[in-house]
Parts: sequence; C-alpha cells; structure tokens
Amino acid sequence: MVKRDLFGITPTSQINIVTECEVPSSFMTRTTLIEDCTTVRLASGSYLADEHLIALLAVDNEDTVITLTDWFREPKVTPGTPPASTLINGKGRRFPEVKLVDLAVVNVRKGGRYRFRLISLSCDANFIFSIDKHKLVVIEADGESTVPTKPVDAVQIFAGQRYSFVLHANQEISNYWIRANPNLAPLNNVFEDGVNSAILRYAGAQPVEPPFSEPPSLKLLKETDLHPLINPRAPGLPHINGSDFDKTFKVDFQDNRFLINKESWKAPSAPILLQILSGKNASELMPQGSIVHLKRNQVVQLEITSISDVATPHPFHLHGHAFSVIKSADSNYFNFKDPVRRDVVSIGGLGQSAVIRFVTDNPGPWIFHCHIEPHLSVGLAVVFVEDFDNILRNNPIPQSWKDLCRVYEHSKALPATLPQA
Repeated sequence: MVKRDLFGITPTSQINIVTECEVPSSFMTRTTLIEDCTTVRLASGSYLADEHLIALLAVDNEDTVITLTDWFREPKVTPGTPPASTLINGKGRRFPEVKLVDLAVVNVRKGGRYRFRLISLSCDANFIFSIDKHKLVVIEADGESTVPTKPVDAVQIFAGQRYSFVLHANQEISNYWIRANPNLAPLNNVFEDGVNSAILRYAGAQPVEPPFSEPPSLKLLKETDLHPLINPRAPGLPHINGSDFDKTFKVDFQDNRFLINKESWKAPSAPILLQILSGKNASELMPQGSIVHLKRNQVVQLEITSISDVATPHPFHLHGHAFSVIKSADSNYFNFKDPVRRDVVSIGGLGQSAVIRFVTDNPGPWIFHCHIEPHLSVGLAVVFVEDFDNILRNNPIPQSWKDLCRVYEHSKALPATLPQA
C-alpha cells in the first residue's frame, strides 16, 4: 500500500484543515487543473504490473482519459441544487436551454484495443456510463488492479471514483454515442440533442453526430463482480467478527446538517495534524465528537448505513488507505475471500449499508467523508486519528510546512511557536 504524505500541500478545501494549513493568498502555483463545483480536484492513474493484463491493451495515453462531471450555473452549490449539464472531457450541452456547442470526441481505430481511464470529477451526481454497441471489460477500480471482468454494457460511477476498462473497437466505422446518465432530475434520462453525451469516432468516419436514439437496456457492472488482482483476501479473519475494531456509522439529516452517529463535522480552526504536532493530548483534539482514535496495526471494520433518505446514495472516501468492501450496499453477501479493494464506496439508500475493512498501518489523521461536496460542507465526515502516539515521533515538521502555517501562529488554537523539527 502506498503511504500518503502527511505534509502534502494542496489547494484550499474542507479536507485540508485535517492535515495542513490552508494555502495563503500570497501563494502561487502554475499547473493544469480541472475545476468543478467549488474545489479543485487532482487525478492520477496507476500502471498494470501483470503481464496477462498488459496483453489486453494496445493504447493507453492521454487520449484515453475520460472525465465526467456535473456543471452548475452558480459557483456555490447547496444540497439539492440541480446541475445544468453533464460534462464529458470538459464539454457538454446545457439543459433545458440546449445550444448545439461541440461535444467531446474520443477517437479510435477499427480493430484496436484501448484502455480508458474513467474518472468522476462530480460535485454531486453519479452516472451510468456506457458506449453504444460496445462492451466494457473493467480492469481497475480506484487505482487498484482487478481481475478482468466479464464484458458489461455500463458502469455506475460515483463522485470521486475511478475505473479503467478495456474497449475493443470492433464495430463498423462510424460514430457512436458515449452516454453519462446522471441520477439527478431534471437532467437524468435526457439524451436529445446530445445532452449527457459525447462521441466515439472511428478513424475514417464522417465528422458528424450519430442519429438520436434512446439508450438500449444495459447490463450494469455490479461492485461484487470486482476482485483484486493482487492480495485479494480481506484483512482479518474470514467471518463477521474477524476484526480488531468494529464500528457502525449511522448517517442522518437534521436541521439542514448531516450527522454521523448524531455528530456533524465542523472544520476546526487549526488542522488536526498541527494540533497533534503542537502537543495537544488525544482527548483535546478538535472537533470533538467527530474524531475516532485507532491503534496501530489493527484490522478495522466499519459498517456505514443511512437512516435518512435525504440525498442518498452517499459515496464515502477514506484518505490514507484503500479498503476492502466485504459487503456492498446492494448485496447481503459478505465476501472475505476476494472483495473489491478501493477508496470510494457507495453506502446505498435508506436502510442499506456497506461494510469495509482496512489495516491501520499508516499513522496520521485521515478524514472519512462523503464525496458529494455539498454534503461534506454540512457535516458528513469524521476523522480517524491513527496511531496518535507515533505521529509526532515519526513526523518532524519540514520547513516548507512551517512557512505555510505562519498564518496560524497567532491563532488562539495554536501555541505561539511551532515545535522544532
């Protein structure tokens, strides 16, 4: 498992207050970013290490990345705000005032095999993704290589999730609709005039849009059909009581805020990591009620369930770890032998639940949050403080991090001087 850098410096967001200070207004960086909703997302891929998977592939480059996002008229989005458009690779048509702007085009050659990296940059919506008349063989979920699935027609992808799939360009030379059907009304199930769509174009085809057609019935990928290629077993013993630490999170909605076990996350004035490195005791960390302490090298089992039907399903993302999904939300079956390993999981609708396991082998404060940004902004998160005693001992503070945090030195939540490295 790749260890995450506790001192990584990234653009400002609700997340950064867990492990680092916000970037001050005088800070400047130059890079190419994809912006959606109210934050900036950075995406990365992984490489396949197994030769039998490499044999499936022919093309894997910057032209085989497909990004999906929902687009809103206003920059500040509140829970329940409907998107105006779906963007595929940054392009899309607004609904219902459709203007025939150019759609994204993905180019292929007949007979070729392509690894496409599908990335959800969504603020809220989840999508049913498909390509007319083409099958998808999924080989990766959230950076974790999987055993190649049987061919499917479509995948459901939630905010923050990533998939890689292999497509065989084995149809007639022509243009085919790429569809990303969002779950949010009034945009869902609309495909007239190229809404929620892009184009798969074979070399030699005319540069025109395919004729309009309703989407066919689709065989959808099930999360339980995904199995890790490497080290497939879930950590712990192969039964429901086979973990060292077991906890249930109940997601509710009251007074316009989301709650987990009756507590609503509110970002502290100082990053939790900085609180730890500044000498606070475990019991003093803020925000109290939203912090769960975990011991080192334990198997943690979490059940996450919705007891409210407001704005479900919630895709939950864990920083610092990938986890094994031993029970998916749409299944009652527990899989300890080879459950999918990923870092974003849907917990389903009212009364459904997902159960995950991971090993506490990465000391630090790690946020566990709904990846729907308006939900995070009104409290849908907790923080795991993993191996509290070793965080300060093993993480001397780099100078660059001290420089970034100068703005906090005079804050009442911090000591006057940062501890020395």
